Amino acid sequence: MNLSYTVMSKRRFIELVSGGYVSGYDDPRLPTLAGLRRRGYTPEAIKEFCGRIGVAKTDSVVDVAVLEDCVRDDLNKRAPRVMAVLDPLKVVLVNYPEGQSEELDVINNPEDPDAGTRKVPFSRELYIERDDFREDPPPKFFRLAPGREVRLRNAYFIKCVDVIKDASGEITELHCTYDPETHGGDAPDGRKVKATLHWVAADRAVEAEVRLYDHLFMKPNPDDVEDEQDWLSNLNPDSLKVTTCMVEPSVVGAEPGTRYQFERQGYFCVDIDSTDQKPVFNRTATLRDTWAKIEKTMKGGKKK
Repeated sequence: MNLSYTVMSKRRFIELVSGGYVSGYDDPRLPTLAGLRRRGYTPEAIKEFCGRIGVAKTDSVVDVAVLEDCVRDDLNKRAPRVMAVLDPLKVVLVNYPEGQSEELDVINNPEDPDAGTRKVPFSRELYIERDDFREDPPPKFFRLAPGREVRLRNAYFIKCVDVIKDASGEITELHCTYDPETHGGDAPDGRKVKATLHWVAADRAVEAEVRLYDHLFMKPNPDDVEDEQDWLSNLNPDSLKVTTCMVEPSVVGAEPGTRYQFERQGYFCVDIDSTDQKPVFNRTATLRDTWAKIEKTMKGGKKK
């Protein structure tokens, strides 16, 4: 559903805060400057948003997608990239030497030549996103599957050779082989793969809390109800989901307000609740996911 931005009265804000529906006036779901700042929106993105919508003499409702596009455009230029896995699935590289590890040079931001590089650890055991593997892949799914080869971002080609399950049939880990000749992500023999996956090294990954914020209301206008007093019925029950992720160690010690692009996930900001022992990230905005749209369409019985 495509939701929109709306101007809420002071009374509405007070009801949301005093009723405990949000954590405070700086809750990242609120269209307050404090909320936007905590969510990771930059001043430049907000200024661009104001310039796009202009000034009108009458109240109006503006699609929140306009604001989200502004922050994506801005953070794409300035936010360093890191790799984080929100739903980890362990991968064991069975032909990678046990006890060995290495550090890979990775570009911080391909949009900013001056952003430099960082060291990312790589080892025998990794985490990838669970959604990046299908034991029985549907059409147009090009990520990892049994017998299939994919690229690990900035690392090597890997091929799935075995799927390990628990007693209930749940997949617990994948056994893969890696090709040491594909260091950096290219094959000397010129062979190609159709997917590149992000990953983190299991032995060096940092566990972090992630707060996945979505729109606070299910309709463009909170007042779009039959009874004006019932406007709270428009609250989105899934406007905040709190989970954990595994993220590369370069983020440890980052100051609150530091913004990153979690590759293939979205833009995230270090929250004021974050500590070195327990990093906390707020999702600022998602990235577009082509496969998610394809899968949603197929589940709905429509094929393109």
